[in-house]
Amino acid sequence: MTARDDHTIGFYAREVAAYTTRGVDASPRLKAFLAALPPGGRILELGCGAGQDSEAMLARGFDVHPTDGTPEMARAAAERLGVATSTLLFEDIAEQNAYDGIWANACLLHVPRATLPSIIARIHAALKDKGVFYGSYKAGTAEGRDELDRFYNYPSPDWLLDVYQQLSWEQITIHEAKGSGYDNKPTDWLHVTAVKP
Repeated sequence: MTARDDHTIGFYAREVAAYTTRGVDASPRLKAFLAALPPGGRILELGCGAGQDSEAMLARGFDVHPTDGTPEMARAAAERLGVATSTLLFEDIAEQNAYDGIWANACLLHVPRATLPSIIARIHAALKDKGVFYGSYKAGTAEGRDELDRFYNYPSPDWLLDVYQQLSWEQITIHEAKGSGYDNKPTDWLHVTAVKP
């Protein structure tokens, strides 16, 4: 099963302008992620959108490689950042021991549940030893589509922990938090950080 969903990608292709207007201040979670990395460390950003988080990481001196599965978003990020931004689907991650950190904010939540373990395995392989992986998900009990026709895996904390524990991690932490998203609806979020041994 592929992680690609054309309806979801189509939504982001149409909404590039809305995502491009977002601010650039680093969130507390991004700051914590960066603090766990070596200075100037090499970072892969998955689902970079229009490049706001990559911009904050670059400003702090990190070697950032932004990617997005939507070509229109990747082009917007490249224009904003002035650095190469790849169009990359999650199932095409192929590097080995290449990154000190992988940042996947609000993007892996679109991967079908059956496919998520293989995607996380690819991310695990792409990290260097002691590499840090951050991903965030909208919590729920069963995968499905929202009213904007975007696909979500909607995991529970226990289900997500089971997926991560299929691989060897030195540490896995899951923080639950209230928040929102593009639709401005109250959302239960799961923020996961894992460290490769």
